[in-house]
Amino acid sequence: MYVYFMKNIKPLNKEIIKNHVEYLKELKSKDKLVLCGPFTDFPGGMVILLAEDLDEATNIAKSDPFIASGCKSFEIRTLEPANDENNYLLEE
Repeated sequence: MYVYFMKNIKPLNKEIIKNHVEYLKELKSKDKLVLCGPFTDFPGGMVILLAEDLDEATNIAKSDPFIASGCKSFEIRTLEPANDENNYLLEE
């Protein structure tokens, strides 16, 4: 699982926003999108996604219309989910 954090650089327009939404729908249809949304306390947002490796995740992020248009920069991180199924990563 990967997370890419986006930071606003240039103003968005309706066309870029529409293209971004279509891109998210495409990721969802391919079972790649886990969660996404804007931050309420920071100028940007994030996308949590499933990918085979960091290269695929990076390519997905770079193809996001928000990023490809230069309106947002991004950082990508690898996320190891902690949950009931893995005892929140507690090793005993």
